[in-house]
Amino acid sequence: MKHPVLSNKVRLIVWWLVWLFLALGQSLLFYYAYGKFTYIGIVDSLTSLIIYSGIAISLWYPFSFFNTGEVRPATLISNLIISGAISITIWVLITKYIVLLVLPENTDYLAYWEATFPYRIGTGVFIYGLVVLSYFLFISLTNLSEKNAKEARLESLVKETELKMLRSQINPHFLFNSLNSISSLTITDPEKAREMVIKLSEFMRYALSRKDEQPVSLQNELENLRLYLEIEKVRFGEKLITEENIEHACLEFNIPVMLLQPLYENAVKHGVYESTESVRIITHVRFIDGFFEISISNNYDPAPSLKKGTGTGLLNVSRRLELFYGNKGSMKTSKENGIYTVTLYLPIDYK
Repeated sequence: MKHPVLSNKVRLIVWWLVWLFLALGQSLLFYYAYGKFTYIGIVDSLTSLIIYSGIAISLWYPFSFFNTGEVRPATLISNLIISGAISITIWVLITKYIVLLVLPENTDYLAYWEATFPYRIGTGVFIYGLVVLSYFLFISLTNLSEKNAKEARLESLVKETELKMLRSQINPHFLFNSLNSISSLTITDPEKAREMVIKLSEFMRYALSRKDEQPVSLQNELENLRLYLEIEKVRFGEKLITEENIEHACLEFNIPVMLLQPLYENAVKHGVYESTESVRIITHVRFIDGFFEISISNNYDPAPSLKKGTGTGLLNVSRRLELFYGNKGSMKTSKENGIYTVTLYLPIDYK
């Protein structure tokens, strides 16, 4: 692990400012102990704190070695006590002899030293405790940050995996149905089969080219959905009618890739398949009350159907909304007067 002070310029500046503040505090304490103010105290405090700051920086290496999480608490405490005793002893002795070398011989530094010695030891213990606590907090915060980062990466990976799994449920189902239709058309209408193969290849090219889960513009999605509906029109002809009412400003709004595909597939499956009359699929898109609203409706045969849907398509869309937008996105379905409507509300300010 890198040194928390030496590896960051801002921390290094703050480090020296703290030590300057400690030097001021020590000067005031020694003034109280000695009984009068003298320039010796300034020289002594600055010298001692510069020396102690160097020792404190070097303490990081044994501390990070001891505090690995594999050492027993009793051993860790013993190591810290021994390290503190050695550090304070070295600090006191080096400070004394360096100050003696710096000050003139006729000063009464030795008297000043004796008067302040008990306070000096107490200051050393107090500062050592602060240094150890600071290093301990740094390691704890670093470990917590790394843990949160790992959890975030894992959550992102799980989310991405689930999104890909949900998307993988779309293409095989549609492809299976389309290939069955193509197989039938090759006998009854080869030209339509050829047209359907071309459109299907364009549709699948779009689906396969969007391997990631980055949102795409509504315009791109609609172009691909029109391909899908054109493929279905090859099979159903005039029985399938589509209509779009889309505000122009909405075309550049980004949505999750292939989010709408299951909704159109449901409209075809439960509308066109099960109805003897023509079915109109209408798409409304607009901005309303801080949301991007997409509404897909189709008429259907209200008579009870023998084949019940599994609801996989709607569950797929609902889950993808939850993964992309959390609780900000929503979906609503309604049946009224033979019209089935699915409405999506996507947050405009989502990032």
